Amino acid sequence: MIDAEVLRLRDLRNMALRARALANSLDSGSLADDSVLARSAVTCWTIARIATGRLRAHPYLSYQKEPGQLRGLADRLIASIVALSARRRNRRLSVYAVQLQAVAREVNDVRALTWSPDLSDALGRMQTQIRRLAQELDLNGTVEVGTGAAFLPRVKAGACAEADDSLDDINVESNWPYLAI
Repeated sequence: MIDAEVLRLRDLRNMALRARALANSLDSGSLADDSVLARSAVTCWTIARIATGRLRAHPYLSYQKEPGQLRGLADRLIASIVALSARRRNRRLSVYAVQLQAVAREVNDVRALTWSPDLSDALGRMQTQIRRLAQELDLNGTVEVGTGAAFLPRVKAGACAEADDSLDDINVESNWPYLAI
């Protein structure tokens, strides 16, 4: 494993842990046991564990570092502030959809640039779960009061007319620029 891959894995782990903290903060007031936010938090935790396991397998001790307690505290604090703001505007799912897209982009980047087939397979399974969660977020996000497809980010203006999916940049076709090289 080279230094660039270690940095990508650390970034992936940090992004997944931030998304997990936000999902937990947004889901804390929910009564549903099997909400999309709870399942998304589990998926993000799995992604973070995959990256951590890969980093711990490295022979250099400096590469095996885990995220510090201060980082975890800062992530939870920022997630609670964002969750409070999202709840006030009644946009919990659309705010989380943006964070899930960031995690999806990181997973795509790490998967596209890794040489390890087992890491690529594990991240491929996570991509499938993220796509399913994104579809559920999209369906549930349009139901939220005061939100609709206009508040969710889009890659192309005409893509929604074709696919009717407001989370277009999670699709594989738009996230694999490395294959064109």
